[in-house]
Amino acid sequence: MTQYLKAQAGQITPEMELVAKKECLSPETIREEVAAGRMVIPANRIHLQKGLSAIGIGKAATTKINANLGNSALAGDSLCELAKVNCAIYYGADTVMDLSTGPDIDILRQRVIDAVQVPVGTVPLYHVCEQLDDIVDMKPKDFIDAVEHQAKQGVDYMTIHCALLRSHLPLVDSRLTGIVSRGGSLTAKWMVAHQEENPFYTYFDELCEIMREYDITWSLGDGLRPGCVHDASDAAQFAELSVMGELIKKAWSHGNQVMIEGPGHVPMDQIEMNMKRQAKECFDAPFYVLGPVVCDIAPGYDHITSSIGAAMAAMYGAAMLCYVTPKEHLGLPNMEDVRNGVVAYKIAAHAADIALHRPGARDRDDQMAKARYRFDWEEQFKLALDPERARDFYNEARKDAQNQALHPTLNPDGTINGEHYCTMCGPKFCAMKTTADLNRLRAEKNQ
Repeated sequence: MTQYLKAQAGQITPEMELVAKKECLSPETIREEVAAGRMVIPANRIHLQKGLSAIGIGKAATTKINANLGNSALAGDSLCELAKVNCAIYYGADTVMDLSTGPDIDILRQRVIDAVQVPVGTVPLYHVCEQLDDIVDMKPKDFIDAVEHQAKQGVDYMTIHCALLRSHLPLVDSRLTGIVSRGGSLTAKWMVAHQEENPFYTYFDELCEIMREYDITWSLGDGLRPGCVHDASDAAQFAELSVMGELIKKAWSHGNQVMIEGPGHVPMDQIEMNMKRQAKECFDAPFYVLGPVVCDIAPGYDHITSSIGAAMAAMYGAAMLCYVTPKEHLGLPNMEDVRNGVVAYKIAAHAADIALHRPGARDRDDQMAKARYRFDWEEQFKLALDPERARDFYNEARKDAQNQALHPTLNPDGTINGEHYCTMCGPKFCAMKTTADLNRLRAEKNQ
């Protein structure tokens, strides 16, 4: 039985217990959310045996973030990509997706699953495509076999573009960027070449049986997600979303866990509508969104343009955010890009959790505020999302002050004449230090 079926039967699993502890919620609340399809616990039975630490993805839980990684035919190797995976997890990625399209992807996928305790996702179509000269040579059995193979490896959730139908293709003609999903474009090419319906839609029931056997979570892929703000919220995107609503009921009937993938590139004024429409058409199934990117003119900074949209999406109901790195649209990310992308998305997710008043979400922020007021630098570094960077910036500011001889009495412990000072404002103009002085004066005057 899957987590979904056990929850519906009233059973609280060890994974639900663990998620409840992580989320500061009751086990019964987690069971109810999973039973209703509003939360998923991506946990392949094989990966659980290897030490997977279960997480919950859904509106009742804290906002999760995913990091996409993997090699391509142009760059990356298994050791390098595994190092990036570890980097992403170190900085806070809740899940990782291996989207490799280059050589040795089967070996890399297994290494990732064996090495990490977070859920691992894939797009099985990439594996099939890499083995063929052309995607049009794919037979439906090739894909089903690839899904079963990855299931046996321990993949926890799979993106499959089941909801993109032949009838949707003319709706793309008015777009500026067409089909930007790799999986979506490959699926569309196969349909046109064979003049047949999407095989993932046709063989959905067979795929559900594999998902149920290993308790793999569906991530219904948005093959028609918009690739620029011009194309956002168009007929093609919403036609596919409607089919997702149909398929989610079918998946639940098979006992499967399901989440829905979403856009993409969306201007800020359309994000709330997109989140609410998905919730309505897909029965509050967890929404997993890429970004969304809110403008198209910032290559090299799309971790910023997208994290703006991500924070809004999470506040309006998205359950998991797929990170975007500064290298998006330009090339595969390096280690520093992964770091910047993950931290940007941890900020977006955490900001949404604060806005949604999730249990304990603001505790760390309040502790940070107290540490700042006390000039307790070590505590600030400890509480920071990226402690190393915070410490580096602090040390750089102190070093500049010493090198310029602006404060020759600056002590190694960061004090001047025994008192802590602000590395931004100095000892005389720091508002927090002045406030502390003010409070002492007020106390003296009241005596």
